[in-house]
Amino acid sequence: MTPRLILAAYQCAPEGGSVSQIGWEWYSRLARRVPVTLVTHARNGRALERAGAPVAGSRLVQVDTEWFAGPLYRLASRLFPRSEHAVFMLASLDFFLYDQQAWRQLRRPGQDRPWDLVHVVTPVSVAMPTRLYRLGLPVVIGPLNSGLRTPTGFPEILHREPTWLYSLRNGGVWVDRLTRSSRRAAVVLAATQATRQALPARVRPQAVSMLENGVDLERFQATPWPEAPSADFPLRVLFVGRLIACKGVSMLLKAIARVRPGVPVELRIVGAGPMQAEWERQTADLGLGQVVSFLGAQPLTRVAEETRWCHVLCLPSVRESGGSVLIEAMAAARPVVAVAYGGPAEVVDDAVGRALAPTDTESVTAALADTLRDIVRHPEAWRQRGQQGRQRAAEEYDWERKIDRALGVYEQVLARRPGSPLCPPPAEE
Repeated sequence: MTPRLILAAYQCAPEGGSVSQIGWEWYSRLARRVPVTLVTHARNGRALERAGAPVAGSRLVQVDTEWFAGPLYRLASRLFPRSEHAVFMLASLDFFLYDQQAWRQLRRPGQDRPWDLVHVVTPVSVAMPTRLYRLGLPVVIGPLNSGLRTPTGFPEILHREPTWLYSLRNGGVWVDRLTRSSRRAAVVLAATQATRQALPARVRPQAVSMLENGVDLERFQATPWPEAPSADFPLRVLFVGRLIACKGVSMLLKAIARVRPGVPVELRIVGAGPMQAEWERQTADLGLGQVVSFLGAQPLTRVAEETRWCHVLCLPSVRESGGSVLIEAMAAARPVVAVAYGGPAEVVDDAVGRALAPTDTESVTAALADTLRDIVRHPEAWRQRGQQGRQRAAEEYDWERKIDRALGVYEQVLARRPGSPLCPPPAEE
């Protein structure tokens, strides 16, 4: 049976942020396989149109709550000018209105309703429950990636974030429990152990493990490692991400300053955000102006180019739910270094790079410096880690394989008797 699918993606745009890109990947790839009706926010319309949506054979339903979302976003930006997380969390309150409006549009009298299943792919948070189960169709939710607690060992970094706002997400969790959104779902796809624990206890046994991020293996192709770092060829380090406090770039800058007297090194920073000016000042204060480059926000094509340039990608984030840049670097056969907390702890190990213990700022800085020195001392071992990363990315994180798994989930959901348990496909290792 070929399922006729409602794909609900509040965030869905190939030119948007990481979650919007996730929505686009699900839509653009599923629409080539099965009949899809994409339900998304109207603000994504122009970007979708530029990308060729609606894809042949699919339909597009746009839900417009911009009259509420726009003023809410502007208010959040004024209240929290230095915290993108806070702005995002406050602006995300629009989702509850959007979700209600989406349900109303889909159930209008006379609406052609040739659907078998609903899959809600974004937002990727337990705190954003959906009411689309009221359409009377089986619902798949996720992959979700949330439930991450704030780490305690990095107060110097996280004091710049209004971390008390993270507790507001619990409000969305309580809404989920009151509406029983996740409990009414046929399947909940959970990205991490933290996400699984954030689900209601009754839902956890039926949760299926699936990372929310994937990788386009054609865009991020494996290429030869650069010439081994030496006295004549600098170690090339890459960071990709939003320039916000929790990303931990300050620790990476300090680590490079520590190794630089004996190790020629270059660092390229791809991304933009409110911490850029401060980290540029820190770069100057540490005497790193000649070896650190701030490249600003770049499209994925440029990110792929920079990934091919580097020896290693470092993501010293101390509060990272996902970590798509790690998977992309692995696909390009580059070793990865990250703090083993949240999403990176599910992706990075000694086989593909190095996972740093999430202890405190000084310990992570020292571990970063030791790791950079180790790459110079043992280049072949690190080249092999990159090769192993490519293999893992191809086997576990390729978007096409993820779609294959999703279609398997749909098939089982539609074939099973009401009330019977789902036998999930093999979980991602």
